[in-house]
Amino acid sequence: MSEVEQVAGDRSGGFYRPRRHCSCSSGERVTLEAYRWGDLPSGTVVRTLSLVFLLPFMLANLAIWMRPANPGTDATVRSLCRLLALTLTSLYVLAFAGVALDLIAWKCMASSHCLAGRIWLSWLGGQPVGLRLAVSAVVPAAAIGLLWRASARPGKVFDAFRAPADEVSEHRLSGIGQWDAGPLVGRLRSIHVAAAFATLDGALLAARAATGASAGTIALAVATGTVLATCVVLLCLPPLIDRAASDQRLDRITRTVRTVAVALTVVVTAHVLASPAPWHDGGGLPGYGAILTSLFVAQTTLLAALAAVLLWHRDRRRGAIPLLGLGALVMAASAVSLAVAVSAELVYRVADFLDRDAPTGEGLAAGLPPAFTWAIFGFFRAVLFTLVVAVPVILISRRRRLRAAAAIVACDYPERPGAATRLRQVQKAIARARFTERLIPLAVVYACLAGIGTATTTLGLLELLPSESVQRYARVPGDLITFSIAFGSWGIAAIILGLAVGGVFAYRTVEFRRHVGVLWDLGTFWPRAAHPFAPPCYAERAVPELTRRIMYLVSRGNAVLLTAHSHGSVLAAATVLQLPPQVSGRVALLTHGSPLSRLYARLFPAFVDDEVLHEIGARVEWRWVNLWRDTDSIGGWIFSAHRTNAPVTVGHPSAAVDRRLRDPTDVVPRPGDSVPPPIQGHRPGGSDQRYAEAARTLIERLRQPMDSGSIPGDPRTLR
Repeated sequence: MSEVEQVAGDRSGGFYRPRRHCSCSSGERVTLEAYRWGDLPSGTVVRTLSLVFLLPFMLANLAIWMRPANPGTDATVRSLCRLLALTLTSLYVLAFAGVALDLIAWKCMASSHCLAGRIWLSWLGGQPVGLRLAVSAVVPAAAIGLLWRASARPGKVFDAFRAPADEVSEHRLSGIGQWDAGPLVGRLRSIHVAAAFATLDGALLAARAATGASAGTIALAVATGTVLATCVVLLCLPPLIDRAASDQRLDRITRTVRTVAVALTVVVTAHVLASPAPWHDGGGLPGYGAILTSLFVAQTTLLAALAAVLLWHRDRRRGAIPLLGLGALVMAASAVSLAVAVSAELVYRVADFLDRDAPTGEGLAAGLPPAFTWAIFGFFRAVLFTLVVAVPVILISRRRRLRAAAAIVACDYPERPGAATRLRQVQKAIARARFTERLIPLAVVYACLAGIGTATTTLGLLELLPSESVQRYARVPGDLITFSIAFGSWGIAAIILGLAVGGVFAYRTVEFRRHVGVLWDLGTFWPRAAHPFAPPCYAERAVPELTRRIMYLVSRGNAVLLTAHSHGSVLAAATVLQLPPQVSGRVALLTHGSPLSRLYARLFPAFVDDEVLHEIGARVEWRWVNLWRDTDSIGGWIFSAHRTNAPVTVGHPSAAVDRRLRDPTDVVPRPGDSVPPPIQGHRPGGSDQRYAEAARTLIERLRQPMDSGSIPGDPRTLR
């Protein structure tokens, strides 16, 4: 018989209780209840794998939430992030168009060598070019439809979970889970679907116009350009597009643009199929390379504009965290870089499959749009140079980190003869955990290099190849450049395979998911405000569902101890901001391994700052304890480190929130044991005696009003 039972919720997320009540040391009855939300951001293996391949969209969506807390640049940054997200959708379509239209319909179906032995292609071989293109256009159109369908499905799962609208915090973080993101996602979805079909139309019309544009072709090109321009204008109006409430007129406008784009694609396909004009002979699909390179130019321009806005308006106050507020640029550049690399790799892998004889290096260096070759070369260069920079950063900072770790170890474990080996292990664990802060400047370095790599793809307009250009101007052998491009291509393939395998293991293996899940939870916590095809936001359900559960328990005369580990502390923080004062006054908060201050305050300065952290503490009347370890690479203190063992007796109530846990508890075996206690790092602390003591302290503080007879009931511990 199972030791736990579900008391509320469904298969994706719900509340569970042990079949027997637990008691604290004094014999008082405490009801333990756990909220399980892990399947909301992941779920089945198929869904997990699909989310992994949408990683660039998730990063683009994450960028808009990393904008700085500067009202003067808010609308501009949101517009730039959304335009960059739109270019990713267009790139997605161009990648499938490159495979279906350029490689298969235009090149392979015109070559008897390519069609030999391939029955699945030969049935269209020798057919008119217009027919081949029209039939092959079904592939990118189906890819658009798949994204359209997948992005609309999650809304039905979350519609029943909406937060109460009364007496919530006015801070930005309180908006997570409180407002209905459905209208915004619907508008963005319509805009992206319209832009996607317009991109496909542009590729078909460019090929048709290569030998002379007829009046019909020009008219359709103007209509296509109008659809794209309308999408861009709508995304540049944040006050209009961001309306939380459903605006029937605005929704009709976006749906109309989408409908026009779909109908226009049907007309363009029919025009390509029926046009009697002759087609251009040889080479690649006419106009495809120019459209692709123009898209890379647009991405480079948008990244440069975003960098200029963020750098010009950065926080210049003394004591401000360096590079704070540049997270939007880092995420946007990473999203573009990864999307460009994956798109280029998709096209090249199919080209390598179709061309049976040519070596990979030669196939990558010639025969396909030069912009894709530059894209792979730029990705390889960005990763290589970042690693070159990372090595000295690791080596230089290692001595300082080890020195700081040695001081902590000496203070925590004085006079431990015979434990030198274990002490060194603890020292290294602390030093590794302190490397997290060094990742921020490395991420900025990679973003800059990725932006430069994207910029070099514009050389495709000049029909230049990396091997020829580098050999001519940098005196580096062209064969070495060709080898590096081939190596970079296989490296991208390995990254894609690693992401897929990681998605499966993250679903099947709890220990592996504990490490990978932190990053995945970070990306899927935030609502889709930039890219509608990003993975759905689980906080849209988790926060209001947890809020309603706490309100229900308190309404039945219970006090609630809300405990949260790692990213769960972010959910708990957003939940506390949703609670009315009469409810939050009956709630205590216990966090451990929390990234609220260490990561979120740096990455999301507009949503997590000292103001909101103090508001959370005030809402629970400072019944808040945060446990942290020096060996934890993710979690940390909220307000202050408190590495001394002396209790905090004076100052603001926030000074008593943080409590450091010595990790491990000792470096020598306990009496009756043969090995010393393990190093816990970022693992949950529920089994730690010090965790139980902190929980008992908070339960006692919750019981104090009850002793006066104000509210009967027993404390409920929500985890």
